Amino acid sequence: MIQVPRRIGLIVNPIAGIGGRVGLKGSDGSAIQKRAAELGAVPESQDRAVQAVEQLRPVPRDLEIITYPAEMGEDAARRCGFQPTVVGSIRPQRTTPQDTINAATDMVRLEVDLLLFAGGDGTARDIYRAVGNRPRRSQGKEIPVLGIPAGVKIHSAVFAANPTSAGELARLYLQGQVSSLKEAEVMDIDETAYRQGIVSAKLHGYLRIPFWRRLIQSAKTPSGPGEEEAMRAIACDVIDDMEDRCLYIIGPGTTTRAITAGLGLSKTLVGVDVITARSPGRGELVAADVSESQLLQLIESPNAKIVVTPIGGQGHIFGRGNQQLSPRIIDKVGAHNIIIVSTPEKLHSLHGRPLWVDTGDRTVDRMLAGHIQVVTGYNERVVYRVVC
Repeated sequence: MIQVPRRIGLIVNPIAGIGGRVGLKGSDGSAIQKRAAELGAVPESQDRAVQAVEQLRPVPRDLEIITYPAEMGEDAARRCGFQPTVVGSIRPQRTTPQDTINAATDMVRLEVDLLLFAGGDGTARDIYRAVGNRPRRSQGKEIPVLGIPAGVKIHSAVFAANPTSAGELARLYLQGQVSSLKEAEVMDIDETAYRQGIVSAKLHGYLRIPFWRRLIQSAKTPSGPGEEEAMRAIACDVIDDMEDRCLYIIGPGTTTRAITAGLGLSKTLVGVDVITARSPGRGELVAADVSESQLLQLIESPNAKIVVTPIGGQGHIFGRGNQQLSPRIIDKVGAHNIIIVSTPEKLHSLHGRPLWVDTGDRTVDRMLAGHIQVVTGYNERVVYRVVC
């Protein structure tokens, strides 16, 4: 009996995440993509796709990768030594969401065993439009999908924890070592409102994903209304320990916003701000809503610290919504100058899962991995595991 080759569909959104390091908080729309390019943004989704596809090399030779031309998947597959089957057509350097929808529709028609895609929430939404509730003709089941995280904002639960985890889980699924499938949320937010500090997430539907808990990213959960007192206690602790003539790079979030509020300063809720402490209980805003390039100019002095909080429900401290804090920034500041703050409720929401780093640079990720103190209240610390 002739064995039918296992087929995997590969789709790469080549501009996913392009707005992250330049502080644009998303990549949706041609105007934002043009602005990102003007600011010197460099697309990273290809490299993240390669990190995932490399994990498929141990799969038997009968694996067939079906993909779209050039930057939409073919390039990543060939960089990993595969000879993919290329279908469809695109306008190089001018791809659109419709190309993603067309590619996913073709994958459904060709009945791939798994659809692996690189992008963010907008890409997941486009995949859902093509795949959701559309069964394979011969088997009568919806095609399972898996996201390689490559966007700025990733609220959806269809993504692996990082690109390597995506590739590992895809390989285990294709080899039959992971067989369970789970319905996962496809979420997206209004980017225009998001840039104004308003986080309004919308559920678009569900997709079936291969599931192994340690490799899958959970859906993002917001801070609860009862956490304000814990946030104020954390803020008092950080403020009391602030050093004179030190720059504090404050990452996004309501927990970090409590710190700037305690110093009498406003905070860019979904951006990165830089402050200093000038006197007890008072601070000075050095720069608001900064990009990676602005940070590199500001931290010429070695005396700088980064303050970040994990994403609720997911546990990421770097690589989700704060790409301005790039590997270059983290390496320059140093792991010993990173302050992690979190309410106890936010840590409890992880249900024992570790904190994650996914900066795009494996050397920096490994530098950050291990155990770290997390400020959870005034003079209160817990030691928590960080993985990459």
